[in-house]
Amino acid sequence: MTPVRLGDELDNYRIEGVAARSGMASIFRGTDLRTGSPVAIKVPHPEMECDPAFFERFHREEEIGQEMDHPGVMKVMRNPQRSRVYMVMEWLDGRLLRQILTPTAKLSRERAIRLAVRICEALDYIHSCGVVHRDLKPENIMVDADDHIKLIDFGIAGSSTARRITFGKLTQLMGTPDYISPEQVKGKRGDARSDIYSLGVILYEMLTGKTPFQGPNQLAVMNDRLQNNPVPPRELDPEISPQLQEIVYRALERDPKNRYGSAREFAWDLEHPDQVGVAERSELTDWKWRREPVSKRVMFYAMLALIPIVVFGLLVYVARHA
Repeated sequence: MTPVRLGDELDNYRIEGVAARSGMASIFRGTDLRTGSPVAIKVPHPEMECDPAFFERFHREEEIGQEMDHPGVMKVMRNPQRSRVYMVMEWLDGRLLRQILTPTAKLSRERAIRLAVRICEALDYIHSCGVVHRDLKPENIMVDADDHIKLIDFGIAGSSTARRITFGKLTQLMGTPDYISPEQVKGKRGDARSDIYSLGVILYEMLTGKTPFQGPNQLAVMNDRLQNNPVPPRELDPEISPQLQEIVYRALERDPKNRYGSAREFAWDLEHPDQVGVAERSELTDWKWRREPVSKRVMFYAMLALIPIVVFGLLVYVARHA
């Protein structure tokens, strides 16, 4: 299949410009020739169209997007007559939250809360439809000039109606290390509370300018999430209220049953912080103590145990060759 170029027509749509590119697909700004309205057209790169795992993910995103009808979720148009593989979505003038969250900037507390509440509203809707996003991150949230948001990219979402992903390659794509929930790190599919955890990470980042868990590589970041507690938000910005910090901690509970039970509960606390009780948390005092992975500890103690054996062996060797 030949690559799509500016000016090309795909059935009832004309390609007008490039909006974004990734390693798997390009998103073009286009025009619906029947109505004249702007649309976004997602076209896989030719080499990806033969990849069964990508093909399944692409169609998962399309199926779920066609069923969703909420101002906080990117709508995918039904388009049964197609000459090649592509997806047509509503056009949104805005930026990715990732483009707003630069490495050197954080958002005001008022704006962070406003965006988090609107993300909660979108999550509450998709969860009520039996859909779990599973890859919620700033790269998958669009923000317009009035801070209205839209969730995008449901390629690895879980749905009670969509086909289940079975290709082994996709097991590597279940979430993004900085935002993935602890249960997903452990290989579980996750549920609505996994999205709540991911939003907790995003809220932490919007408030502090940093993600809560760090490491030199993806495995280290995921292990840090399982082993350690993040720096308390108020340590990074004392202007964050104890109540807002408590809300972040409730979303970031390592055990899903201790998190907010729904996105609606999360949003309610964000909108009524004066009614949030602040718990006495060990996370506020033991966050400086960093635990290493169990495998590293075992190796360390094994090496300590080997020291006397090695010394004894050297003494025997010296005695025999004296």
